[in-house]
Amino acid sequence: MSKQIKVALIGNPNTGKTSVFNQLTGLNQKVGNYPGITVEKKEGVCKLPGGIKARILDLPGTYSLNATSFDENVVIELLLNKNDKDYPDVAVIVTDVENLKRNLLLFTQIKDLKIPSILGINMADRMARKGISLSIDILEEKLKTKIAVVSSRKGTGIEQIKNLIADYKSLSTEPCVNSSVIDPEYFDGLKKAFPNQDLYKLWLVITQDVNFAKVDKKLVKDTSDFATKSKSELKRLQQKETILRYQFINGVLKEGYKVDLNAAKGFRASLDRILTHKVWGYFIFFLILLTIFQAIYDWSSYPMDFIDSLFATLSDWAKNVMPSGVFTNLIAEGIIPGLGGIVIFIPQIAFLFLFISILEESGYMSRVVFLMDKIMRRFGLSGKSVVPLISGTACAIPAVMATRNIENWKERLITILVTPFTTCSARLPVYLIIISLVIPKGRFLGLGYQALTLMLLYLIGFGMAVMSAWILNKMLKVKTRSFFVVEMPNYKVPLFRNVAYTVIEKTKSFVLGAGKIILAISIVLWFLASNGPTDKFDNAPQIIKSQYENSNLSEEELSTKTASYKLQNSYIGIMGKAIEPAIQPLGYDWKIGIAIISSFAAREVFVGTLATIYSVGSDEEETIKNRMAAEKNPVTGGKLFNLASGISLLLFYAFALQCMSTLAIVKRETNSWKWPMAQLFIMSGFAYLVALIAYQVLK
Repeated sequence: MSKQIKVALIGNPNTGKTSVFNQLTGLNQKVGNYPGITVEKKEGVCKLPGGIKARILDLPGTYSLNATSFDENVVIELLLNKNDKDYPDVAVIVTDVENLKRNLLLFTQIKDLKIPSILGINMADRMARKGISLSIDILEEKLKTKIAVVSSRKGTGIEQIKNLIADYKSLSTEPCVNSSVIDPEYFDGLKKAFPNQDLYKLWLVITQDVNFAKVDKKLVKDTSDFATKSKSELKRLQQKETILRYQFINGVLKEGYKVDLNAAKGFRASLDRILTHKVWGYFIFFLILLTIFQAIYDWSSYPMDFIDSLFATLSDWAKNVMPSGVFTNLIAEGIIPGLGGIVIFIPQIAFLFLFISILEESGYMSRVVFLMDKIMRRFGLSGKSVVPLISGTACAIPAVMATRNIENWKERLITILVTPFTTCSARLPVYLIIISLVIPKGRFLGLGYQALTLMLLYLIGFGMAVMSAWILNKMLKVKTRSFFVVEMPNYKVPLFRNVAYTVIEKTKSFVLGAGKIILAISIVLWFLASNGPTDKFDNAPQIIKSQYENSNLSEEELSTKTASYKLQNSYIGIMGKAIEPAIQPLGYDWKIGIAIISSFAAREVFVGTLATIYSVGSDEEETIKNRMAAEKNPVTGGKLFNLASGISLLLFYAFALQCMSTLAIVKRETNSWKWPMAQLFIMSGFAYLVALIAYQVLK
């Protein structure tokens, strides 16, 4: 069996590279991280003509091989290291037909590395509307490559890409540009000093101001000894190289690329004036957010009620059908309720990712970034900080990784430290269950109180992130200056395929990631709740019977009191009682205390923990929501989850850093335990204080 062809999918941001990747791979793709670094790695398998398979690696977006960010470093390191297991047999450079001139800079650089290269010109469906015409034969001749004209929206040109990949050995590896003409004497010296090395590869190694993880260290050392030119001289040579390449590109496009200047192009400018308006832009964004949160509640209520009842029925079925014993109790009281506590939120999480994906696919999210830059600068952040803060609504971990695009260290550090305040999808299960218990279902001007509360929590988190950034900007005495540049992609109708892949991938990642943790914790919690260290636990039935022998309680009431007594004297009950004095002023009992501690593994574990604790010893076919609604406060005798304790819990989770994975990633990105530990203690302390004040005022 022949080996898979290794294909690198490369291109500038916003060229539709991800759409082409999805077309080529379908759902045969996986997402991980590059070894040793936190840059996302997407790869998939594609079937080619003749039964051949190709492994497609979707590399991070890059404008050129002159790296300015960690993402771009990944591309350069791979393309410079033939010993890397991912080094491509062929590169597919995806370009946007409307920005071909800029996109071709990267293409000509990759050609100089003598990698067989295919040029994919994407968004062909826009050519007629924009008055663009291409002379493919001329372009192929001048660029010394094969070209596939693609419309990822209509699915055209994908088969041609597959055919070209399968026949990659026939592609020319001849460079387009002889970059050594920018300084013949210098390049001749390089060639004589390193006769066995590729000249353009040497040039890139010398000029990159990065720490290469994969490139031959000896080569870097040797070239740095030889390269006597100063950094400023090398920069000037890089500029001369860029000018040389654009001169070549201009000449190619003059013959092979025509644009009808009379083509209509006023729609985008008109829409931009509205969406980025200094008043209406914010108002429109606020309305969009309101609509999203209202839809999350309204659309997901039916599937959520079904899932809630299903798991309650499933737990009851397991108790009745399976033989009595420890294993059955583990399944019915531990695993099923624990998993039910996370599965129930799949509809709402899927809808959240759906809306975020639509905003990104349509091109609107870039306008939001541009709009918010005006606010961010007042608080010591760059407009680029908005990207991590907005992506933090999905998860803080990739959001912290996204700060790698911020070149300025102070702005990057501040963004890393404040991003966990943004409400992530892991908080969503906690918010949703508490809101449903303590906020009424009424409406104001057609908007539900519960949806408004959810949106308010998101705004509080974002507002706290911005305020914290302002404080940190004043405290961290580092004088810096940076410039904000964001590309405004064209507006387009979101591709259903891309949106669907994003929703499936993100929801699956969330559920499987959380599910593993919840399953493990549910088993541990069930064991701690089903066993105890003293005779009080073992002899609970006799003790309860003797205590209530004159009370005429029914068997069911005795059973309930026995289960409650056993739970209080179990391992988990003893642990919970030990921390109860610290959390009682916040309106919580020991069960909530256990849920808060266990949710440090992952915030969403909170609901799964309570589902497990409340299910132990319960024989009723009752949903987790009903059990929580029926809980009594041991001190006041009223409902445990009332407005005061509910708001207290919501605010605690809005501000506390309940996520060990976030701490780990912050440590990795800052290369110090100082910053994550400061985050943990300051955010948790602040959360405790705010929750305390809220409960004491509202009770």
